[in-house]
Amino acid sequence: MLNLQLGIRHAVGKQGPITLDLKSSAFDPKEKVWTRFPPEGSKYTPPHSSCDFKWKDYCPQVFRTLRKLFKVDAADYMLSLCGDQALRELSSPGKSGSFFYLTSNDQYMIKTMKKSEVKIFLKMLRAYYNHVRAFENTLVTKFFGLHCVKLAGANQKKVRFVIMGNLFCSDYPIHRRFDLKGSSLGRTTDKPQTEIDEYTTLKDLDLNFIFRLQKHWCQEFQRQVDRDCEFLEQENIMDYSLLVGVHFRDTRDRLLTGGSFDSDSSRGSSPHLSRGDTDPNRFAKIKLGSNMPIRAERTIRKSDIEPQIIGEPTGEFYDVVLYFGIIDILQDYDISKKLEHAYKSFQYDPTSISAVDPKQYSRRFRDFVFKAFQEEKFDL
Repeated sequence: MLNLQLGIRHAVGKQGPITLDLKSSAFDPKEKVWTRFPPEGSKYTPPHSSCDFKWKDYCPQVFRTLRKLFKVDAADYMLSLCGDQALRELSSPGKSGSFFYLTSNDQYMIKTMKKSEVKIFLKMLRAYYNHVRAFENTLVTKFFGLHCVKLAGANQKKVRFVIMGNLFCSDYPIHRRFDLKGSSLGRTTDKPQTEIDEYTTLKDLDLNFIFRLQKHWCQEFQRQVDRDCEFLEQENIMDYSLLVGVHFRDTRDRLLTGGSFDSDSSRGSSPHLSRGDTDPNRFAKIKLGSNMPIRAERTIRKSDIEPQIIGEPTGEFYDVVLYFGIIDILQDYDISKKLEHAYKSFQYDPTSISAVDPKQYSRRFRDFVFKAFQEEKFDL
């Protein structure tokens, strides 16, 4: 972590001129800068208490420009990542074996990456840049930097990592979180109902709500999911998810949904829903995928038939605040995924498995999320 913080401080401190119209050379995978950090310091680096290491910045000009596009202040960014006790490791590595670190202000997340993921990202970086530049409301993960730390000496170990935005950086505690792909095979939590809490990541077959969006937001949501999925499909990407965080505004509602919750009821006052709030621009902090006050309708799956991916609406509503975005966008449909698809297709319904080609994946993903996110039945 110290090596990472030293490198970021060095990289962000070298601010150069920023232009949105980047030359094609800025996206070249060979466009990287190595800097050596000896413990005693050098002409360009400070002395430090860690071991001798090298620091690599991938496509620094591109990420500097992305931070500007995402309205990230350089000083705040450096302070968030490099302040005292700034980073904490999340309790368990992801399914991929990656480790995650979170800044103390919850704003940024750091994920260690495989070499193959770095290659995919660099290959799609120009298309990613053009996409997020064209669509300010994109739901795909916001990336702020791509780096590598290489330890000196016999070990020569390389650790590659990406810095990205934390979807759940909010004024309100997240009480339920869902990772949604649109597939059904293995898409349920292995925890019993009584052990489910706000830190449990629930999946498609655990989803027991339909999220009702006001007409304006529902149309914008569908347009943006279409754009984002078309972009990912063009880049041969699959296996991504819509990560959804739900804050229940009423404590009693939380208890009715089953499982347990932290006693901390709120970090702030939630935005209210009322019939008078018809202006979609009424709340300055509300944007697509962030801080959205909506109603969630409870659903129930009929157990006597084959598992329904979306349950039947019950007419039971909860006032919630939603956070959501598309994550895990660095898996392409490579040979391992094609083999996984072929192998599982012999055993299961091919439409139920996660590993399918990007075109089919995109279509199934959209079909599912457009059932889970629907237009509010009446104008608020």
